[in-house]
Amino acid sequence: MAVLPRVLALDFDGVICDGLKEYFQTAWKAYAQIWQVEAAPDERFAPAFYRLRPVVETGWEMPVLIRALVTGIEEEKILQDWVSIATQIISEDNLKPLEISAIVDTIRDHLIATDLENWLAEHEFYPGILARLRSILNSSTDFVIISTKEGRFIKQLLQKQGIELKDEQIYGKESKRPKPQILSELKQAYGETASIWFVEDRLKTLQAVEKQEALAKVALFLADWGYNTTSERQQAEKSDRIRLLSLAQFTQDFLNWL
Repeated sequence: MAVLPRVLALDFDGVICDGLKEYFQTAWKAYAQIWQVEAAPDERFAPAFYRLRPVVETGWEMPVLIRALVTGIEEEKILQDWVSIATQIISEDNLKPLEISAIVDTIRDHLIATDLENWLAEHEFYPGILARLRSILNSSTDFVIISTKEGRFIKQLLQKQGIELKDEQIYGKESKRPKPQILSELKQAYGETASIWFVEDRLKTLQAVEKQEALAKVALFLADWGYNTTSERQQAEKSDRIRLLSLAQFTQDFLNWL
C-alpha cells in the first residue's frame, strides 16, 4: 500500500465531530413532537442515549431510540437487537422513516435559523482533528467527507471553524447513495491505481465496503474514538483488512496509521 493516500475519505459524525449533545436535544424534540409529549429533554436518558449512539445508522432512528429508552427497553437488548426493536416501534405507531427524518431535519433547520450559536456550540470537534484537517487540505492528498448527515450542516459547522470546503468535497445525506457506491465513484474518477483511504466509525459500513470486490484496494480504518462498541473494536483488531485507528494516530503523519 502506498504510504500517502491520493484521496482521504472521512465520515463526519463520530470521526471529525462529536455531536452527541446536539443529537440528544434534537432527538428529544422530535420524539416529543411525534409522540405528543410535553416535556423538556429529560437528561436522565442522555447517558444511555450516548452509550447507545452506535446503533443509530440514520437520523430517523434517533427519536425512536429515545422512545425505546423512555418505554423501558433495556440497553443490552437495544445493543443486541436494535433493527427489530426500531422496526417494531415505528410499525406499532404507523410511522415512516422518511417522515421521521423530515421532522428531525425541520427541527434542526429551525434551531439553525433561530439559534445558530447554540446549535453550533452543541457540537465538539475531537481534539487535534481540525489542525490535522487543515494540514491535509494543504497537502497533495485530496479530501472528501462521506456522511449520512445533511451536507449543509457539515458545511456550516466547518465554516464556523474557518474550514471552507467545496460542494464536491461533501457527500451528505442528500447524495442518496450508499458509502460503498460513493467510494466506487471516487475510484473511477481517480483511476485504478489511485490509493483511497476511508475512515469510518461504523464497523458495518466498513464491512459493506469490504464485500465489494471493486473496492479491494481501498484502505479501511475504524475510528476507535467514534460511535462504536468494545466488541466492534475487537472485531476490527482481528480483521485482515480493517485497521483500528486511534485519535493519536489520526493526528499524526499518514505513515503512523499503518
